[in-house]
Amino acid sequence: MPRSVPFRTSQSSRTSRTFQSSRTSRVSRTRRRVALVAPAVLGAFALTALPAAATSTPAQIATSKTNGVAYVKSLQAADGSYAGSGLSNEWAFSAFAAAGTAAVDVTPGGDATKNARTVYRNLLATPGWPSATPVVTDYQRGTLNAYAAGIDPARVSASRNLIADIYGYWQNAEAGYFGPSANYNGTVFAALALGGARTQAGGQRVPQALVDKIVTRLRANQHNDGGWTYAKAEGNATELAKPGDVDMTGASMAALCASGVPNTDPDILQAKAFLKSKLINTSGAFNAMYGINTSSNGWAVSGLNACGINPQTGDFLTPAGKTPIDFLIAQQYNPGGGFKYQPSDTSPSAYSSLDALRAVAGGGFTAAPPTPVTPGAPKWVAASGFTAGTATKLALTVDDGTGALKVCSVAFTPTGTTTTLGAVLSAATSAATPAGCVTSVVPASGTGTITSVNGKANAGSATWKVSVDGSAFAGAARNKVIGVGDTIALRCS
Repeated sequence: MPRSVPFRTSQSSRTSRTFQSSRTSRVSRTRRRVALVAPAVLGAFALTALPAAATSTPAQIATSKTNGVAYVKSLQAADGSYAGSGLSNEWAFSAFAAAGTAAVDVTPGGDATKNARTVYRNLLATPGWPSATPVVTDYQRGTLNAYAAGIDPARVSASRNLIADIYGYWQNAEAGYFGPSANYNGTVFAALALGGARTQAGGQRVPQALVDKIVTRLRANQHNDGGWTYAKAEGNATELAKPGDVDMTGASMAALCASGVPNTDPDILQAKAFLKSKLINTSGAFNAMYGINTSSNGWAVSGLNACGINPQTGDFLTPAGKTPIDFLIAQQYNPGGGFKYQPSDTSPSAYSSLDALRAVAGGGFTAAPPTPVTPGAPKWVAASGFTAGTATKLALTVDDGTGALKVCSVAFTPTGTTTTLGAVLSAATSAATPAGCVTSVVPASGTGTITSVNGKANAGSATWKVSVDGSAFAGAARNKVIGVGDTIALRCS
């Protein structure tokens, strides 16, 4: 998961690039990964790792998942948290979901009032989260893990909309990029978050026009060897000629497939060939840029999983009978359940364990939340309405039909539990990030049908229509009711 971007906040691991706030190198990420395991639990897991076997059987995978879940549960703090300042383990939610465990069922000492989902939701809703100087990968990481935990990321609370937070990092001058384009992983994780975090009903939340813009950027950054790295390569022959990175290739594959690109697409096939070229015959590990390690292997496998490519057959079964899943399971301590970062390590790494468990369980970079076993616990939690007088945001796209898509986060203060499309568009003229999303609307007041936006007027059959949360486009009127967390798409067609 976005190492720097979306996986963490101040953990400089892979999330740091993609999942986090600061973009630290994998080397420094690695050092921090090791620091994730508390000394108190090392003794319990300092057992001999099992040697790799040939292609892992369903029974071996099931055992790995069971033990891995037990280990990840042991990482929960006494207050129920997995995330916070410093080295957070919030990628636990995507790992749990992939392994079939609902976050609401994870409790410290059986105390349901401190279940992991509730505690995480409260954290995400905190006004000061993620930090005083957030980056886009903070919100992408939050989106991927909130979704996996059964928290609607657009409706974390009446004031927290993670989808709108991501929209705010759209680059007007480089449409399709989120956050500074030099940090390509911010765009990869935008695709993973916006494409992977579906609606509660399982539908695509954002408009296809937005997805298409992101996919164009993903394709343009693929290196000549079929891989990707965390840095921007588009338009730079020198960068495109550099070797790809196993980690970001897995993430970029997953991003394309989460965006609807089929696994038969030439760019996916090239990425698959790149990963195959990095496979080590005797172990099933991928020879990553920073050496053989569990996290890189986990990201690559998650990319294959997200694209529906079996990591244990065909191109990923070596002549020696080894697969990437074999390698991951060989790094696991049993029955402790944690995974080592590198084969030479003598203790488990919490971060690598999350990467590995998600991959072994068949997951990509997020997963739909499992049905809870806790009596009465719903599969999803979400704010049901705005709070009058409490500032909030909504995600908005404006497509005038010419290809000049505008994307923004609209800040406003509702006066009731719902608002109207007219009120949102009026707010967007002065409180949109980035600016310029909406410059004019006709009519400028009242409740009538919208006939012009940004100077583009209805003409013949081409009229302004609106979609909410991926619904079918229909006539746009100022008095259309808009609810908390609605993802709004305006289109002239």
